[in-house]
Amino acid sequence: MVNLHKSFGRHAVLGGVSIEFRKGKTTVVLGPSGCGKSVMLKHIVALLHPDSGEVWFNGRRMDRLKEPELGRARREIGFLFQQGALFDSLSVFDNVAFPLREHGWTDSRAIAERVGQVLDQVGLAHTAKQWPTDLSGGQRKRVALARAIALEPSLVLYDEPTTGLDPIRSDVINELIIKLKESLGITSIVVTHDLQSAFKVADWMVMLHEGQVRLQGPPDSFWASRDPIVQRFLRGEATPEELSAIWPTGVSRPTGTVQEDRP
Repeated sequence: MVNLHKSFGRHAVLGGVSIEFRKGKTTVVLGPSGCGKSVMLKHIVALLHPDSGEVWFNGRRMDRLKEPELGRARREIGFLFQQGALFDSLSVFDNVAFPLREHGWTDSRAIAERVGQVLDQVGLAHTAKQWPTDLSGGQRKRVALARAIALEPSLVLYDEPTTGLDPIRSDVINELIIKLKESLGITSIVVTHDLQSAFKVADWMVMLHEGQVRLQGPPDSFWASRDPIVQRFLRGEATPEELSAIWPTGVSRPTGTVQEDRP
C-alpha cells in the first residue's frame, strides 16, 4: 500500500497512507473510530479504489485489476467481517461450503471433506448440522473464520474480530489468529480497538490518526513512544477538547487515580 489517498466528497479519509504488510506475519491496525481503518481494508480487496496511490498484493496491483483477474486475486484473500455475516437461512455446513461452491467446487465429497477440515481447525467440527441461530456469538465468529479460510487464502483480513465477545471468547479468537499464522503461514491484517487482543497477536503494529500513519513498528515501540496522541489512545483518555464539550464551564470534573496495566 503506497501513498494511498481516498476522499468521499469533501471528507478526506486517507491522506497518504503507506504500509507494508509482512508475509506470514500479523499486522494490527489501531486508531480511533473514523480514522480510515475499514476504508483501508476495503482497498486491499478492491471494494474501494483510491483517488491516488497504489495497492499491491502478491505482485499484482489490485486497484488496476479487471474481472476476472480481480476475482482470482480475491480468491487468495479471506475476510472475517465484524459481525461474522453468516447466512441464517443456511446451515453451518452450507455457510462454510458457500465460497467453495461459488468458486466452482462441485464434488460433494471434496466439499464435505474441506468443510470438515476447516471446522475442525476452529474447534467446531460438531456444529456442521446446526444453524447459525443455534450458536453463541463466539461460535458464530469461529464459523465465519472457517468460511474465510475455506479456499486456503494466503491473506486473511480481520475487521474487529473480538467485538461483542466476552474476554474469554475474545481470547479464543486471538488464539485462532495465532494458530492460523503458525500452522498455515497465513498473513493476517487485524483491525481492532481491543488493545489486549492487539498486543497478544501482533508482530507489527500501525496506528492511523486522521487518515495518516501516526506510528508503526513492533508492539514494544508503542509503549516506548512519547507521542501524546499514541499515549492517549493506549490509555483510553479523552482529549481536553472532548472533555470540555461534555463538562459545563465552571463545573469541576472529578479526578482520580486508576492503576494502568499494559494489556
